[in-house]
Amino acid sequence: MGIHVVFGALADPTRLAIVERLLSSGDLTAGEIAAPFDISKPAISRHLKVLEEAGVVERRVERQFRVFRARREGFAQMEDWLEKSREFWNDSFDRLEKIFAEKGRPDAEDD
Repeated sequence: MGIHVVFGALADPTRLAIVERLLSSGDLTAGEIAAPFDISKPAISRHLKVLEEAGVVERRVERQFRVFRARREGFAQMEDWLEKSREFWNDSFDRLEKIFAEKGRPDAEDD
């Protein structure tokens, strides 16, 4: 599964809010997840399905309840991508600072 699937799943504000709730509250039933949202339970179920397919949440059944939790493993690709992006930008800014420092030297050539 590609990184675009995870970012795509989290791009929707409702799905992002669901994941944030799961991260802060731990395991929640589908009903507990749906409670603060002003959308239908079938719509919440569709959002949960997208998050499951992206691998960022998982479901288990306890008696008659569907219980969901955030999957740390589901965020691994995103973490890797963010780390590579951070390294790229840090290296780019370091090169830019070096260029500015060299241009500021009295013996540097003018363009």
